[in-house]
Amino acid sequence: MLTRRLALGVLAGGMAAPALALPGLRPGLTELAYAPDSPRNLLDIHRPEGAGPFPAILDIHGGGFISGDKRQLAVPRQILAKGIAVVRMNYRLSDQARWPAQQDDVLAAAAFLQTRAAELGLQPGRLALGGRSAGAFMAVSAAISMVQAGRPPAAVVNFYGPMDFGSMDKDIARLGVKVQRLPADSPQSVESLLIGYAVGDRREAATAMGPVGRLDALAKGVHLPPLFSRHGTADTIVSVHQSEHLRDAWRRVDPGAAMDFALLQGEGHGTAGFSSDRVLGDLAGFLSHWLRPAASQKG
Repeated sequence: MLTRRLALGVLAGGMAAPALALPGLRPGLTELAYAPDSPRNLLDIHRPEGAGPFPAILDIHGGGFISGDKRQLAVPRQILAKGIAVVRMNYRLSDQARWPAQQDDVLAAAAFLQTRAAELGLQPGRLALGGRSAGAFMAVSAAISMVQAGRPPAAVVNFYGPMDFGSMDKDIARLGVKVQRLPADSPQSVESLLIGYAVGDRREAATAMGPVGRLDALAKGVHLPPLFSRHGTADTIVSVHQSEHLRDAWRRVDPGAAMDFALLQGEGHGTAGFSSDRVLGDLAGFLSHWLRPAASQKG
């Protein structure tokens, strides 16, 4: 069985943040402090060639909430080629602060990008939130909070994220394969450490605090942003059923919401297929469509 840290990446160290660099720096802006709460409250902006201002996706790394760094995320050329900036962020890890501190960091980063958009060469109303694994949990959670606040993101991206802590072990068992991680129900699981209690002891609460539970608590008919979702059928860390739960909950709230949902046959948790030209090309096309001005969007 994989240990908590070895299974989930390299723990990022704190880095001092320089002063905000204003227009004139091209094409990247790095190590920008978006909030004062932690030395990890830093982001990098990778802008396409051209004058801008650009739409952007805020991309959030995984690592089981306990490890990882923004620099582990590639900056997809397919997205830059569509004229979309890629923003990578760090956030407080679960050994530094419990949930919802991580969601608060995502919301703070989004607010920073929107309020400082003119300085950063970005378009404030054309921001997508996305992430991988734990980062996807944070991206979707923050997106729901933005919907509730009346300022939804332009689009949401989920790559193989956990979406309902309370059903994770049951979903893994449905796969009928050898488990490659500590059960989510365990008091020492990355999920339990994030929220401050054992998932197995308070299952209803563990479901209610996550994206699926929060979506089910929304009034039917609330408008949700377009959703792009990819998950591997051979994932033995976060079952493919987790993304299916998200899909179904999204549709229960807003049956008319645009959605690009697909399962990647034979792919595991963050395996090579997620970096393929096909998958990243599909993502770039989705973002290009939904980050365009509303007047030019159709379907």
